[in-house]
Amino acid sequence: MAVHKPVARPGIYFITFTCYKWLHLIGKTNAYDVVYYFLSHLNQKGHQVVGYTIMPNHVHLLLFFASDNKSLNTVIGNLKRFIGYEIIKNLQARNEKETLAILTQGVVDAERKKGKLHQLWQGSFDVKECRTEKFILQKLNYMHQNPCVGRWGLCKNTYDYAHSSAAFYEKGNRNNKLLRDYREFMGLLLELEESEWDKQNR
Repeated sequence: MAVHKPVARPGIYFITFTCYKWLHLIGKTNAYDVVYYFLSHLNQKGHQVVGYTIMPNHVHLLLFFASDNKSLNTVIGNLKRFIGYEIIKNLQARNEKETLAILTQGVVDAERKKGKLHQLWQGSFDVKECRTEKFILQKLNYMHQNPCVGRWGLCKNTYDYAHSSAAFYEKGNRNNKLLRDYREFMGLLLELEESEWDKQNR
């Protein structure tokens, strides 16, 4: 579902955000390193990436959100904005006038009056809280399969796709410093569930 209400509860969340009109903005500008940079920034802020797949026009993210003074909405909103700035700079440097015109036309009047120049993303972002290991594994499998299926056909095996956590989980490749294994957080998730149950039954 697209997020509207603030999400403040700590936990593991499956998040997806998509380029405007499904344009291949990440692929066109080769912005994968930009996405990695700002994902690593989330880790530095006390959150933790536990899974991801970066596609040419959208990003799937499995994130342990450590609740602080900012909601998940704000954290992901900032992430999208910073990535968007870099994509726009790249498009301008490449003189991609047609693409820039589409992104300019996508800005609604209310946002344009506030000074917004380009619409980089499709709406807000989709989020699902992952409270069980079964659901986490389902989402990992879904995102890791994404490059292999349908019209994409970017690789034959999930673990061969360069821009995902598939090799980390399926081949035991622990060289990816961006990631920590979701299983490290299962005990904490259980504690959060027990704490919430206690509050509801006092």
